[in-house]
Amino acid sequence: MSDSIENIIFSTVAKQPIPFEILSIEVLYKRFKNSTIDLFSSHRIQFNALIIITEGTSIHNVDFNEYILSPGTLIPLVKNQVHFFKKELLVKGYIISFNEAFITKNISNKNLFHFLHLYHTSNLLIGKENLRLLFPFIELLKQVQESSNNNLKSDFVKTIFLSLLIQIKRLTIYQHEVYESKRFKDFIEFKILVSQNYNKNHNAKYYSSLLGVSYKYLNDICKEMSQKTAKGFIDNWLLIEIKRNISEKKYTTQEIAYKMGFKEPSNFIRFFKKYTKTTPTKFQEK
Repeated sequence: MSDSIENIIFSTVAKQPIPFEILSIEVLYKRFKNSTIDLFSSHRIQFNALIIITEGTSIHNVDFNEYILSPGTLIPLVKNQVHFFKKELLVKGYIISFNEAFITKNISNKNLFHFLHLYHTSNLLIGKENLRLLFPFIELLKQVQESSNNNLKSDFVKTIFLSLLIQIKRLTIYQHEVYESKRFKDFIEFKILVSQNYNKNHNAKYYSSLLGVSYKYLNDICKEMSQKTAKGFIDNWLLIEIKRNISEKKYTTQEIAYKMGFKEPSNFIRFFKKYTKTTPTKFQEK
């Protein structure tokens, strides 16, 4: 882990006039081989991405969790997540980078549902044998990206990418629970509210009030979608953000405590030790 976590915006990674790019992992490694941006130490991305592994085996670290990469593994990455690549290029595949608004703006509720469903899953498994079913979409995206014809290019790219996501969802159907649409949307709205307010309020009843639903309903949908209570979901979100801030090595423990909405640093340390069995200082050293 580096001395600080770098924030990487889309324009420093992608080289396209539209906020969308697909490239091979090999090309990504070559692009940043001599760059001041270090892909191989923890960095916080300010865009969304999708990693598709076609060959080889490796490990990828996302928000302090390790995921095994193998053919047929896909890793959705969302804005503000912290991750890093292994220095050794042990896998082949593709990385698709994009700004979320580029995809979600002016799309149907059904397509938005598919997008959110996939992008609220930590990793996806379609199996090596099913990769061939993704290649037509990948090749078409590459062709359109390289084309000098910019007429309706954004719309075409968005349509192909959404079709790719639906194909992925078809191939991972047994990995996903089938959720009732309204309950899932309410859960996503809760998740968005937590992302905006976790440093102001840690009380689940506060969020049920913002959503205009009962605490019991919020608890029920959280258990259904995340296997956590509403309070457990908030605590887990808070814990990840605390780890991100500690790893940035920009703030003192006291500063992080206040930044995360704790009135007393002692309560912050107690909260952190409860879930990690270590102190913020020791976690930073690790």
